[in-house]
Amino acid sequence: MQIREFEMSTNNPSFLPDVSFVVPCYNEEGMIGYTLQRLHMAFVKAGYSLELVVVDNGSADRTGEIINEFAAHHEGVICHHVEVNEGYGFGILSGLPLCTAPWVGVIPADGQVDAEDVVHLYEAVITTDGNVLGKVRRRFRMDGLYRKWVSTSYNVFVRLLWPSLESIDINGSPKLLPREAIMNMGLKSKGWLLDPEIMIKAHYMGMRVMEFNVFSRMRGNGVSHVKVMTCWEFLRNLLIFRFSREWKRNFQEMAGLKLRTKHQGPNRISAGESKPVVRSRA
Repeated sequence: MQIREFEMSTNNPSFLPDVSFVVPCYNEEGMIGYTLQRLHMAFVKAGYSLELVVVDNGSADRTGEIINEFAAHHEGVICHHVEVNEGYGFGILSGLPLCTAPWVGVIPADGQVDAEDVVHLYEAVITTDGNVLGKVRRRFRMDGLYRKWVSTSYNVFVRLLWPSLESIDINGSPKLLPREAIMNMGLKSKGWLLDPEIMIKAHYMGMRVMEFNVFSRMRGNGVSHVKVMTCWEFLRNLLIFRFSREWKRNFQEMAGLKLRTKHQGPNRISAGESKPVVRSRA
């Protein structure tokens, strides 16, 4: 693992963020400046202190340069540079230990979810008792038919493996949860499996899921890094994840928790676009 030094945009020890987001970036020179600016302005306007841990995940373009320039002019931005790209999940895992806020989230650099919706998600989770994983549900997606078919098939497959997981958009991000919870998960996935790993481990930890309906835009610049082989990687690893007893034992020992059985699924909180709505289980 090769990681260059990270730097912080400010040495102000009095800076106490309300929420931290890890933003993994891989060849996102066309979008990252726009995404960071929108997030920063949305949280400032709402009166919250935002910490952005921006990970240049081995980019070959100007992504790292743009991140450094943004950090030099904005408080609470941590630049973290990974020398060699080892996957989407690896970038996030590299950034998580640098987060200092009580709430920690993961958000892509593609800017497909409006920054104002990210603020609304944060405002929704802080009204709870803290035993919650907040995430977006990309209910309105500007994708082609093929991408929609792949996404639907994938989510159905995950629900077949974990019927009580109670989310219909497993990979929907941003995801937001208490810092202690995400640090106790012992996340391992270096690739695209990290999103379902977070969901599955939160489920076994007994955390409720709050899904917040959002409009998902098409990419303005750059390209998606999800390839055909990624789908096969998902399927193979999900099957291993589902039927392996070893990871459950290791997770239980690491987190010091009694894992939830299939008969003890947590309640799910479903949220509309601006106001959470609690649905009781039948």
